[in-house]
Amino acid sequence: MDWLVSLFTEPSYLQAVIILCLICAIGLPLGQIKVKGVNLGVTFVFFAGIFLGDICTRLGIEVDRSMFLLAQNFGLIVFVYALGVQVGPSFFTSLKQEGVKLNLLSILAMVLTTVFAIGAYALTSISFEDSMGLLCGAATNTPMLGAAQQALLDVHPEMVAEANGMATACAVGYPMGVIGVMICMIVLKLMMKSKISNSADVNSETYIAEFRISNPAIFDKSVRDVAALTDKHIIISRIWKNGKVAIPESATVLHEGDHILAVLKKSDVQAFHVLFGKQESTDWNRPDIDWDNIDGSDLMSKHLLVSRKELNGVKIGSLHLRNSFAINITRVSRAGIELVAHPGLRLQLGDRVTVVGEETAIKKVSEILGNEQKVLRNPNLVALFIGIFLGVVIGSIPFFIPGMSVPIKLGIAGGPIVVGILMGAFGPRFRLSTYTTPSANMMLRQLGITIYLACLGFSAGPGFFSTVFCSQGLLWVAASLVIAIIPIIITGVIASKFCGLTFAQNAGMLCAAMANPIALAYANTNSDEDQANEAYATVYPVSMFLRVISAQLIMLMFL
Repeated sequence: MDWLVSLFTEPSYLQAVIILCLICAIGLPLGQIKVKGVNLGVTFVFFAGIFLGDICTRLGIEVDRSMFLLAQNFGLIVFVYALGVQVGPSFFTSLKQEGVKLNLLSILAMVLTTVFAIGAYALTSISFEDSMGLLCGAATNTPMLGAAQQALLDVHPEMVAEANGMATACAVGYPMGVIGVMICMIVLKLMMKSKISNSADVNSETYIAEFRISNPAIFDKSVRDVAALTDKHIIISRIWKNGKVAIPESATVLHEGDHILAVLKKSDVQAFHVLFGKQESTDWNRPDIDWDNIDGSDLMSKHLLVSRKELNGVKIGSLHLRNSFAINITRVSRAGIELVAHPGLRLQLGDRVTVVGEETAIKKVSEILGNEQKVLRNPNLVALFIGIFLGVVIGSIPFFIPGMSVPIKLGIAGGPIVVGILMGAFGPRFRLSTYTTPSANMMLRQLGITIYLACLGFSAGPGFFSTVFCSQGLLWVAASLVIAIIPIIITGVIASKFCGLTFAQNAGMLCAAMANPIALAYANTNSDEDQANEAYATVYPVSMFLRVISAQLIMLMFL
């Protein structure tokens, strides 16, 4: 039995793997336990790591810290890169229109929480390093903690104890951040009762509208000529002429009284109402519409997958599908975002396109696009490792800022997420396939963040409980609640009173600014879930990136 005892007690890579797996095996199931309908999910692994780290210290069990440091950093790299790839295709689209306002408000929340954290350092006995740890915990943003720790150790490699102390402070602030933001949601809900049921006009990416041609200025003009009159994108999927339906071509001439069914952005509806003359009242956006039997014709609407690698990055217009097969591609669904399928839009592997036409024509288009789910199940590991390699290299590039003695780096949290976003958004233009199935991407993210949290918690475990249950620990708890509550209430009030956000939009934006999906789950039960989730997805990438970068800047400014 000596071999079994030594396996657990003697420092080695096997011991590190065993302890790491034990932490995850304990933390993940416990994280699924709900209290009042709320659970901590994967973040409970962090606290399981703290618990086992404290036990190992009390039992005098030594571990190979370098093994845990390697696993911790690699887990963080995998998580942020996979996150960047996932949001990349919709990242720049989400910044348009409503996204600008939401992201500016989230930046306000980040600035205020940072100011309150620095205030805790200036006005109390809390050290600067610990105040930054409390900020990371209150913001429930562990990648931010990784960036702050790296910045500290880059300047002062000997301050390992202080870096571990930041993790301990983060562990104290984390539950306070979860509780604090949920308190904010309750307060804002009470303050915004009149706006909770008010359905805001959130601009979805695509909208279906029927128009009757009644503007004399476009009578007897072709679809191509009418499209040239505006810089806005629109796809005419069907046209009714004298009771007959057809797929319009660029040369199709519009006459007075023709009816067209168009796919466009909801924000552009009024502009095209003016252009065409009249919008019909029929609601074509209902989910119960049978698109294969709306007009008694042979036209049908099908969703096809882009699975041929040769089409990655190819513009829709360059395929000439409409002229060749008398079909229309009206919409493209990508990473949960619906896009108008204009000719200049570049296709990406995994896109789901909506095709309107006759059955035989759609079958031919299906062969061209691929439409094979099994092809997409094979992950492109080459792109994954190239992306991680570039992310680490770019994260290590020093940027010299005037007035600062130490250069700033994107680091292992900032570099990979930037590269991931860029590869997800622009990789197809260079025929670089970064597509992974949603489940595969989720697996990468969950595996990365689980390993990172387990190692981070284990490092913070020694002395955690002795630190919390003392006067200094109580001060940390109070400071974390102040950081998590007051700035968020201020931002929420400004967003509601001066920016016209509904409770759902407000909640989604604030939860993303604080990287708090737990509070988002509460908000979803008390508001329009689609609005809240859309706001969260719009803000989260920018928030995550700025938190990581700001952590390094702040550390370098005050060290």
